[in-house]
Amino acid sequence: MGHYYYHLLFLGFTLLQSYSVSGYGPNQRAQKKGDIILGGLFPIHFGVAVKDQDLKSRPEATKCIRYNFRGFRWLQAMIFAIEEINNSMKFLPNITLGYRIFDTCNTVSKGLEATLSFVAQNKIDSLNLDEFCNCSDHIPSTIAVVGATGSGISTAVANLLGLFHIPQVSYASSSRLLSNKNEYKAFLRTIPNDGQQATAMAEIIEHFQWNWVGTLAADDDYGRPGIDTFREEAEERDICIDFSEMISQYYTQKQVEQLADIIQNSSARVIVVFSNGPDLEPLIQEIVRRNITGRIWLASEAWASSSLIAKPEYFHVVGGTIGIALRAGRIPGFNEFLKRVHPSRSSDNGFVKEFWEETFDCYFTDESLTQLKNSKTPTHGLATQDGNAKVQHSTRTRSRPPCTGEENITSVETPYLDYTHLRISYNVYVAVYSIAHALQDIYDCKPGKGIFANGSCPDIKKVEAWQVLNHLLHLKFTNSMGEQVDFDDQGDLKGNYTIINWQLSPEDESVVFQEVGNYNADAKPSDRLNINEKKILWSGFSKVVPFSNCSRDCVPGTRKGIIEGEPTCCFECVACAEGEFSDESDASACTKCPNDFWSNENHTSCIAKEIEYLSWIEPFGIALTIFAILGILMTSFVLGVFIKFRNTPIVKATNRELSYLLLFSLICCFSSSLIFIGEPKDWTCRLRQPAFGISFVLCISCILVKTNRVLLVFEAKIPTSLHRKWVGLNLQFLLVFLCILVQIVTCVIWLYTAPPSSYRNHELEDEIIFITCDEGSLMALGFLIGYTCLLAAICFFFAFKSRKLPENFNEAKFITFSMLIFFIVWISFIPAYVSTYGKFVSAVEVIAILASSFGLLGCIYFNKCYIILFKPSRNTIEEVRCSTAAHAFKVAAKATLRRGTLSRKRSNSIGGSTVSSPTSSICSRSAHDEQITMEMQRCSKQKVSFGSGTVTLSLSFEETGRYATVSRSMRRRNSMEAKYSDDFLMKHNVLIPLQNCDTGNDTRCKTMGNNGSGTLESLDGSKEHAKNTEDISSNTSINSRNLVDGTIVDNAINS
Repeated sequence: MGHYYYHLLFLGFTLLQSYSVSGYGPNQRAQKKGDIILGGLFPIHFGVAVKDQDLKSRPEATKCIRYNFRGFRWLQAMIFAIEEINNSMKFLPNITLGYRIFDTCNTVSKGLEATLSFVAQNKIDSLNLDEFCNCSDHIPSTIAVVGATGSGISTAVANLLGLFHIPQVSYASSSRLLSNKNEYKAFLRTIPNDGQQATAMAEIIEHFQWNWVGTLAADDDYGRPGIDTFREEAEERDICIDFSEMISQYYTQKQVEQLADIIQNSSARVIVVFSNGPDLEPLIQEIVRRNITGRIWLASEAWASSSLIAKPEYFHVVGGTIGIALRAGRIPGFNEFLKRVHPSRSSDNGFVKEFWEETFDCYFTDESLTQLKNSKTPTHGLATQDGNAKVQHSTRTRSRPPCTGEENITSVETPYLDYTHLRISYNVYVAVYSIAHALQDIYDCKPGKGIFANGSCPDIKKVEAWQVLNHLLHLKFTNSMGEQVDFDDQGDLKGNYTIINWQLSPEDESVVFQEVGNYNADAKPSDRLNINEKKILWSGFSKVVPFSNCSRDCVPGTRKGIIEGEPTCCFECVACAEGEFSDESDASACTKCPNDFWSNENHTSCIAKEIEYLSWIEPFGIALTIFAILGILMTSFVLGVFIKFRNTPIVKATNRELSYLLLFSLICCFSSSLIFIGEPKDWTCRLRQPAFGISFVLCISCILVKTNRVLLVFEAKIPTSLHRKWVGLNLQFLLVFLCILVQIVTCVIWLYTAPPSSYRNHELEDEIIFITCDEGSLMALGFLIGYTCLLAAICFFFAFKSRKLPENFNEAKFITFSMLIFFIVWISFIPAYVSTYGKFVSAVEVIAILASSFGLLGCIYFNKCYIILFKPSRNTIEEVRCSTAAHAFKVAAKATLRRGTLSRKRSNSIGGSTVSSPTSSICSRSAHDEQITMEMQRCSKQKVSFGSGTVTLSLSFEETGRYATVSRSMRRRNSMEAKYSDDFLMKHNVLIPLQNCDTGNDTRCKTMGNNGSGTLESLDGSKEHAKNTEDISSNTSINSRNLVDGTIVDNAINS
């Protein structure tokens, strides 16, 4: 039963092997016996002939077409490496490597067909059927396979080989899908995967600042994953894809034309292609036919050096192509090996016959080929002829001359001898040596130190494929270029790429691949890509980098603006906003300028903002400074005048000490305005408002005390001790101090709790930094100004009340005007202060300070200085007496008329008794006392109108005797009126400033500001006081002496 089972298996595998052999006849394989067999899969042809299989007859085997010279060179690289290993004494001594190499025709079906041959042979060998048959041509198992080329083919082959754990080492399949060890357990490769290649292509696009590209990919396991990886890399770099299409060598002409239409109508000038040469060739031919130029092709390694595309007749379309090529390697002796190929020497290589026929466009008959192999090798087949005897390879014709075998291989220009840049060939060489090193490790294995169970070592003569696979996964060796070969966990090698540029050779007008850079995947990101742009020729002749962007680059000063519905690479250029800049082209966003800077007019850079404050050197600041200094000088001048003329009546009458203090406060007011000018510092900000507030409170408090004293002097009752204390100098200064103390306490609290500080304001205007003072507490500032205005209001009230005091001397009305100016200025200041900003805030406050200060100075002191300097005749005691006496008569007349009216009403009510109307030196027109009026004609006449009549006042200071008579007569009559009055209702007491003075003495009349009571004082210092009568309400003539500051002051009027 067991023998029957073996017979069935033998029959089945024999049939399978016979099928494989039928598909690969003697001339369709390269095979050599050896102790250990390596398999090989190479694309000797670019494709197969497409035939409709209607199944009405037996399907015919597909026929491979279009010979691939590069594929044959790759095959030769494998044979060269095996022969080199067999001839080496250090590699596998006494062990011969053989090979079985098949043509995949660049298709999956042919690749699987060859793979089935490897698997079938291994199964037959594992059955050990030598005892059943005489197998003289027995071929050992294939312990490893080198290949295949395309990733689609390798994917199918890897699935099959992986089932039997036969290691597969590919030299050109770069699809990242093959790194999945869960599916492809036995797959390894000597080429980097497409992930690194896609990254390199994306970085090249980024390097040349392209962001608008199209993509083409082969419709297989190489193109689809490769272009997907590229899209991911492009998205990370903001590279947009205009179109993305699949291509294949089996597309119909209509499909190819549709692809050509897309490329022709696209605005993208850079086209990324993940494909091999055969799949791309039909599209390139259509583009050449349409003469679509001006495109830059970015080639993957599969076609970066393809002889199908790199043709001179295609150069006007594909010239300037940038390719990602594998780094070239060196294979010593390989050049001579390629030149020694000849049909007579290649009995083990069935592909040489077709290669010779395609190279020289001839054909071998079976007889001629057999005769050639049996004869000696002709010398003409060696590379001995001059290179000038080259002939161009012609296209195949139906009629070919017979091949003689004497053709010179070096006389024909084909890709086969293009060994200047060995890329794939070198990968084949490394793949073979990788397997050889794994076998060497098995050969050198010592029992107990192996990598298998219990440290066991396999037998090199009976080695199996899975054992070789295990050693390959643990392999480390140095290749012929000194590089470390070490497969990672995915079976990949970290390789590098060379950047090539397609250029036209000036010698023979052939397409050459100029190296213009490299890509090192192991370097840090910033150093991976190196490109020498000076070596690149765009479109074959230009040095100008082509433009491939959806939108033109935005110039500096603008940024990219998104267009709705378009990719992010399609944008419009938008000017940077105010305060932002961009100093580079094609900026994605504008950069905000620092706080102290602002964008220039073109928004290409930031310039320092203008610093603005109330400066000393600007015209406005200079003007305010001049006015402030002028105010200081004028006030100082007035103070000097008052000091110089301090003993004159006007100066004495204005209370010299308070006047000095008032003028000093005005100097402080003018000086405080200067602190508001100049760059605000922390110390100036903390000084200026307290200085302003305290100075003005000092000024207003002085005026307040003066005004109140004037009112008390002329309106008060008979002086008492309390009144004298009230108008005393010490108490006046105490009141001033108390007023200032409130302001000082306010400022101290303000500076302690919320001190003002310098502040750089960036928000008011974009291009200007306003250096201002942050007041810290607006409440404190409001209280400071409000308290000053409160004092001014009280002062205004007193001044307004005393506005009708002596016209020729009194300053109350001038104080009233000054307070009106003060209120107008500071009421206007509030809206102006709130509505302005920047330096004008300080300017408004300075103007308010100067205006109010000038108003106070002018209204109070202009008239006095005018009299002192230009009208000295009015600065006499007589002038002062005349003024104060006239006022006293007015008050007396008014009071007398009121008392007379009251007395008559009382007399009428008692019984009709009459009371004589009072007569004195004051006479009404109804009285008959005209003599007194005539005696007072030398004084100016005053008329005072009342409700009951008009009183005419007249006073002469020269006729003192008559005035004394009038005074006595007046006192007697007033005494009589007091007797007739039962109830004295009038509380206003009048002092008639008249006194009998000796003839020849200089009489001085003054009104004393002591609660409005008047005194009459002679120059010799004699006093005359009037005694109060029993009725305290009767008026008396009082002569009192009031000593103020050591001088005699008579009716001193203070304002």
